[in-house]
Amino acid sequence: MSSTITPSQTLINLQAAFNGESNASARYTAFAEKAAAEGYKRVATLFRAAARAEQVHAASHARVITRLGATPEAKIMTPQVGTTAENLAEAKKGEEHERDVMYPEFIREAQAAGQDAAVRTFRMAMEAEAVHATLYGDALAHLEAQRAAATFFVCPVCGEVTDDATLERCPLCNTPKEKFEVFHS
Repeated sequence: MSSTITPSQTLINLQAAFNGESNASARYTAFAEKAAAEGYKRVATLFRAAARAEQVHAASHARVITRLGATPEAKIMTPQVGTTAENLAEAKKGEEHERDVMYPEFIREAQAAGQDAAVRTFRMAMEAEAVHATLYGDALAHLEAQRAAATFFVCPVCGEVTDDATLERCPLCNTPKEKFEVFHS
């Protein structure tokens, strides 16, 4: 008698998060190119930094997927690119969905299943996505000011993105700033 092993809901959610973060990275890379072409240097740098942050989230999810005995899988879609304002609005909406709906649901399920590593990776991503949503909203609200050059810093552990050059440690995971990746306009 053969049995079919079905993946746990936590693993299904991890794969969905891995796919989503992988696609967000591709999307934000395309959005960065559009922002640069439109002369929005700060937004282009923000999108490049956020694309890297999404890679950090995807890699964290991938480690947990692998520990659960599966292979991380993503189907990268061709990004739909609009104007910089449209791209910022879309990015903000996506980050808010992850912060308010997707990750809270994934966290609840992983907690109920006793999957602590999944809870950690989901929580780190959710907290960073909240910051990304705020950065996108601020950029959209002050779009013309986004033509100036900027520097953003990305935490390689949790994907926090900040433009605060005085920051000593990551406010989300306490990683020293010396380890942050730097993105310049």
